[in-house]
Amino acid sequence: MNEVPVIAQKAPYPIELKAGKTYYWCRCGRSQRQPFCDGSHTGTEFEPVPLTATQSETVYLCGCKRTKNQPFCDGAHQTL
Repeated sequence: MNEVPVIAQKAPYPIELKAGKTYYWCRCGRSQRQPFCDGSHTGTEFEPVPLTATQSETVYLCGCKRTKNQPFCDGAHQTL
């Protein structure tokens, strides 16, 4: 099976990460808590992508789920 993730939005999510905290980026696009996982991937081939912040900073997480640099936005939404 080769499922395609749902496009949650065609823009990145600016997120303020806290050092030492682990986040789980939604890879399937179905989560109601975008850009983070809420378990909606159950029954699909998708798994969330863990991200542990090494420092407190603002990052831009992919909203279209097409990035080649998961979980970070790489501008792929501009081609959709």
